[in-house]
Amino acid sequence: MEQTQKTIPRKRYSAIFLISGACFLIIGLMLGLLLHPKNIYDLPWYLCMVGICIAVYGIYQRHNTERLGDDVSFSHQKAKDFFLKYALVFALLVMIIVIAVIEPRFLQLDVLLDILSQSSIRMIIALGICSTILIAGTDLSAGRMVGLAAVISGSMLQDPTYANRFFPNMPELPVFIPIIIAVLACGLFGALNGFLVAKYNMHPFIATLATQVIIYGVCSLYFDLPPNNSQPLGGIRKDFQTMAQFKIGNKVSILVPIAVIVTLIIWFVLNKTVFGKNIYAIGGNMEAARVSGVNVFKTLMGIFILAGLLYGFGGVLEAARTAGATNNYGNGYELDAIAACCVGGVSLAGGIGKVSGIIVGVLIFTVIQYGLQFIGVSPMWQQVIKGVIIAVAVAIDLSKYKKVLWH
Repeated sequence: MEQTQKTIPRKRYSAIFLISGACFLIIGLMLGLLLHPKNIYDLPWYLCMVGICIAVYGIYQRHNTERLGDDVSFSHQKAKDFFLKYALVFALLVMIIVIAVIEPRFLQLDVLLDILSQSSIRMIIALGICSTILIAGTDLSAGRMVGLAAVISGSMLQDPTYANRFFPNMPELPVFIPIIIAVLACGLFGALNGFLVAKYNMHPFIATLATQVIIYGVCSLYFDLPPNNSQPLGGIRKDFQTMAQFKIGNKVSILVPIAVIVTLIIWFVLNKTVFGKNIYAIGGNMEAARVSGVNVFKTLMGIFILAGLLYGFGGVLEAARTAGATNNYGNGYELDAIAACCVGGVSLAGGIGKVSGIIVGVLIFTVIQYGLQFIGVSPMWQQVIKGVIIAVAVAIDLSKYKKVLWH
């Protein structure tokens, strides 16, 4: 049975968005400037932001008629595909609305800034792990690399006057030297992961599982060196803490623009470089990529080295953010990063996934954790809800790409 399809001129389509955006903007301004309602907190400014986004989309549609076509077509199948494609975005919006109805204080802009701040380090780690999933693999060593970088950087950046220094006789180093050492150490372990996968055709699950155990052992041995003897690191230098604790305008955490910059770099690498295109090619069909001239060995090595460097950077930021470190830092971070990637549409079959999806995935899990704590939901129920969301997201992923998986 043929699908009924309707079309409307693109100019009229864009006008609908422009008018809708203007309405949201006017309502937001009226609530914010005229009524000053105390019980809905910063909802007026959220309405203004939504209105601006809708209007910008309408302007985009109007000024790209030649490229997009004069008409916009609609059908039941297109609507179904649209909602399936953006199901997680709608789920995130519904979750935010439900939490805001239960606790209106969730509408404060400070809450949004806290969520973005908490998402930043998770985003960097998820961006590191996404390339390993794009080749139909994974990386179980990510969390332990975060801990290793945190311990290395924290142990070398303690205040000289601190009584329990890890290295009592070490001179005060420039802050960037321990950071580089920590990040490069994780890059070396990333290279080990890549070598095991590329040279011996070892499945990434097994290769990174072995490396995970090795890293934790090495980190624990380092952490147990005298005179520290496995005591939590403290006395972190203020200049190092500032790297993650500084707030722009006393509002926006410095971690947010750092995460944005890293996100843009990874987007560029995946979408605008030969290396990025090779990642997708290997994930789609490794043998076909090899036959077409892709250097699979170098690409796999590059994937895991890049991932290791990102984990190391995330670990450094974590040590600076918390002003401390132990050998258990980062434990389980890899599972949250993998879950965020899967929820964000990075296909477990390989070769499919976008940075924008990873952003949504990380935000979903941060909103779950922050929002449910905000309304006092039990941590046990938080785990149940998180598990359900992972299962539903992967089911949606498999339904979208089942032809790819079967063939």
